[in-house]
Amino acid sequence: MAGAFLLCSALFLCAIAARTGTVANEQPQQQRRQVTVTFVNELPNAQIDLYWENHETGGRKFEGTIDPRGGFLRVDTYDGHEFSYEIESDGERHYFQPKGFAVLLGSTHCIQVRCDVTTYSRKSSDTFNILVKPYWSQRGASRFLELVRSGYYDGVALNRVVPGFLTQFGIAADPTVRNHWGKLAVVDDLPFNDIPFQPGYLSFAGSGIDSRTTEIFIVMPGVGQEQLDYFGENSWETPFGLLEGNVEESALTKIYSGYGDMPPWGKGPESSRIYDEDGYTTYLPNAFPLLDYIERCYVVDEVDIDIEEEL
Repeated sequence: MAGAFLLCSALFLCAIAARTGTVANEQPQQQRRQVTVTFVNELPNAQIDLYWENHETGGRKFEGTIDPRGGFLRVDTYDGHEFSYEIESDGERHYFQPKGFAVLLGSTHCIQVRCDVTTYSRKSSDTFNILVKPYWSQRGASRFLELVRSGYYDGVALNRVVPGFLTQFGIAADPTVRNHWGKLAVVDDLPFNDIPFQPGYLSFAGSGIDSRTTEIFIVMPGVGQEQLDYFGENSWETPFGLLEGNVEESALTKIYSGYGDMPPWGKGPESSRIYDEDGYTTYLPNAFPLLDYIERCYVVDEVDIDIEEEL
């Protein structure tokens, strides 16, 4: 959890200290705006050495080393400045001009997350294989991966399951945990309408600009085109990943949906009641005993690393 608390400052503007690099530009051009960029390394096991490309001298300035699995570095720079890094596994140097926030993955385009879930009213189990696409929604993907790595979604109820519409989850079972993360909203990823929604796509659910915290929805199979077009109209709805494989044959179609949508559209669980102190101890088990749950979520390529660290 220590890494998660530190990363909050980078992702969500919390007022805590962070490592800062500086750009060696003695006389920046007046038309260039000074900005602070957060660089996040989402690779499972490779450190990244970050450099600023000084095009005036043709040189390269070392900014710092960023640890894997959500490690980050904040750098004061100017619009239009170029940075680079190299990853030994893909054998090439990557050049880019960041815009406030940058996920560093090299040639890797997705990170696989696996969530073990109960199905058929908790009588059996199945698996969601999620391909997280950080380049689609950089802040959103980093927040999701941070929550997964912290164990946030373990034991979470699949509290809103509506066939032909969506499945929603993300209210933690522990009141202290959900209250902590609920205060840390993620800045919207812009531009936010480049990736059209499809069945099986995942996005944060929000309630306004810069409101994303922990709740996720997955687009269900059978959703109409009009609804697909509506997803993403709001700036906080940006896909950050998708279910791997055939969505119509996935665990998504096996989760209990008999309670319907949440009020006022249905008689399913009311989100505000789940957030109450007794949400998981009294409200859900007594009023909605057939709900299915996420048992565990984890980054697939990091399982062996976790075992080695424990040893």
